[in-house]
Amino acid sequence: MSSFRRLIAGYRFTSETSSGSACEKIFILDGVPGVLWTPEGAAGTRPLILMGHGGGQHKKAPDVLGRARRLVAECGFAVAAVDVPGHGDRPTDEEYDRLATENQARVEAGEDPAPLIAGFPALVARQTVPEWQAALDALQELEYVGAGPVGYWGVSLGCGLGVPFVAAEPRVRAAVLGLGGASASADAAARITVPVEFLVQWDDERVPRAQSLMLFDALASAEKTLHANPGKHGEIPAFEGDSTLRFFTRHLG
Repeated sequence: MSSFRRLIAGYRFTSETSSGSACEKIFILDGVPGVLWTPEGAAGTRPLILMGHGGGQHKKAPDVLGRARRLVAECGFAVAAVDVPGHGDRPTDEEYDRLATENQARVEAGEDPAPLIAGFPALVARQTVPEWQAALDALQELEYVGAGPVGYWGVSLGCGLGVPFVAAEPRVRAAVLGLGGASASADAAARITVPVEFLVQWDDERVPRAQSLMLFDALASAEKTLHANPGKHGEIPAFEGDSTLRFFTRHLG
């Protein structure tokens, strides 16, 4: 039986497509939907990058998809992403929906959005950290992924959930984080010692600059680099994608 249909520890692939240089496989792991990209015809062990999507997005959001395809085509890596609770193909969660509705109303009433934005990652990280670790366990069983080095990429919500994940997961050797603040993540950041590339938008309207700088300062990594660019929350310059590829190639091979 091909690995496309095999079941390992409660997960299965449900579809497979090819874009020429990359093979895309949709999977479900214990009810959690995800996607894996690998080079076409891949064989043997390779680095695996787990990508966390932003708030209101999903595992195949345009920025995730574009970055994943570059990591596959230009670096030969495997890349995976999963839908976080209340997003993408996950079922509706009444508690998370209620929180999102309440937060939106409070922002419209003039409250500072930063602590409200930080509240959601703090709530769901207890769920996503073990889900992402289970995804790594399962995907590294595949012969064309293997138990190679692991990286993490995530900004905004992907940072809020990624900081506790990187802090808890010893397989992660390097991480790109950013567009997140220290109010909910500083304690976990202090347990991160791997190399980090950290992105800040200087005019971020959702995460105060001071909070982002505090989170960067809280990271215990001996090697950490701050990439600060002018612009609002969603205006990361395209050239940062080139830097991401160089960063992961340098640290994951």
